[in-house]
Amino acid sequence: MLTLDLTNAPRWHDLGPGVRLQLRPLTTALMVATRSDPAVEAVPEEAADEERAVAFARALARRAVLAWEGIGDADGNAIDPSPEAIDALLDVWPIFEAFQLTYVSKGLLLEQEKNASALSPTGPSAGASATAKPARKPARTARRG
Repeated sequence: MLTLDLTNAPRWHDLGPGVRLQLRPLTTALMVATRSDPAVEAVPEEAADEERAVAFARALARRAVLAWEGIGDADGNAIDPSPEAIDALLDVWPIFEAFQLTYVSKGLLLEQEKNASALSPTGPSAGASATAKPARKPARTARRG
């Protein structure tokens, strides 16, 4: 079953020890806007998938990040999110991976939901109905070699 979150409220996501980002919900509008982001469109056609993924993640994060905690400058002073700071944050590999796993991939889980099989017609998950008529008599065993 597809569960809809009708609140559409921003949520906090933990991306590493002491690092939290408040992110907009991953909506269709946000994904469409990110696809047409100039930085994403500027990636050459012959670019590797990894280069495309980084450009897309940065563009998405620039649109999605509303606030953060646990992020500071070289002197240890807390800084506010900015496009440059968001790009620098995603250059930290564990943070990039956490962003992809906790935020981006959750939006892609719907793809998996639509590929699910029907319930088994026998057993504890009975739910699908049979569509074929029962055979009149059992089939004979095939001849051996």
